[in-house]
Amino acid sequence: MSRAGSGDGARPPSGGRSAAEYRIDGLAQASGATVRTIRAYQDRGLLPAPERRGRANVYGDAHLTRLRRIADLLDRGYTLASIKELLDAWDAGRGLGGVLGLVAEVHGPWTDERADRISRAQLVARFEGVTDEQAIAEAVELGVLEPVPGEDEFVVPSPQELAVAVELSEAGVPLSAIAAQLREVRGQVEQIASRFLEFTTEHVFARWLGHRPPSDADAADAASMVRRLRPLAQQTVDAELARAMRLFATRHLEEHLTADGPYTPGSVDVPEVSVALPAATIEAVEKLVGSDHVAAFVTAAAQREVHKRALDALTPSPRE
Repeated sequence: MSRAGSGDGARPPSGGRSAAEYRIDGLAQASGATVRTIRAYQDRGLLPAPERRGRANVYGDAHLTRLRRIADLLDRGYTLASIKELLDAWDAGRGLGGVLGLVAEVHGPWTDERADRISRAQLVARFEGVTDEQAIAEAVELGVLEPVPGEDEFVVPSPQELAVAVELSEAGVPLSAIAAQLREVRGQVEQIASRFLEFTTEHVFARWLGHRPPSDADAADAASMVRRLRPLAQQTVDAELARAMRLFATRHLEEHLTADGPYTPGSVDVPEVSVALPAATIEAVEKLVGSDHVAAFVTAAAQREVHKRALDALTPSPRE
């Protein structure tokens, strides 16, 4: 890299004390930004003007630090307008330490799961040797797989999610159906996440984030609360999903075990036959399995007896 006095690059520190100096293209090379971007940031007030020395504009370490901070905030999803508010507060002496700590906390991992890597050959083997390029393309689009540039491998952000797909495939579910189900579930989960964030912002974080940007102390308190609340959304969804699965799975099973329509006390409906049962039998079954499961129990018991007799008829007696 050339020195500012003799080229377009940076002048290294002298004796370990002087700050590095850059011409604009040297600053661009050091920061990863383009010259055009640097000039646009200057025009928008995001980047201080350089020092004028004769006919040359000279930038320093502060400019490089500012460019890297802008790039980091952009990567985290902040707009240039919001970044300018943060930087203006920083320039006014309010500091950014707490805010950046809050940003890091929010953008940190929200799960203990660690990403893994898998080769294409390993991926095909996990799906019983079936190569489905369309399914792989859909997995990439959904973010289940992330191609590794220059290699025939993928990063797997959620090994658990891939394992679910493998299990469903082994159970006979087509890969296209798995992808469609994931799209639907993802949309519903994103709505839950959005609602949870609205709820916590209204009832928890409003007192800290009511002014922009928050002070270092308020941002640090908010970051601590994020750490406390982070697992609550997943725990709530896990508990409610377990409750709902039990409820609907039970109903679904009852519907399929009951041949015709709903159960009415004192009788069990089967195809073309309505069988009346003694009240004492109904009461005994209710005590055993509960009133909600009488029809399913009687139906299953009858089917079991029919199957048993069919097997007995097919099994030769010891005398034969």
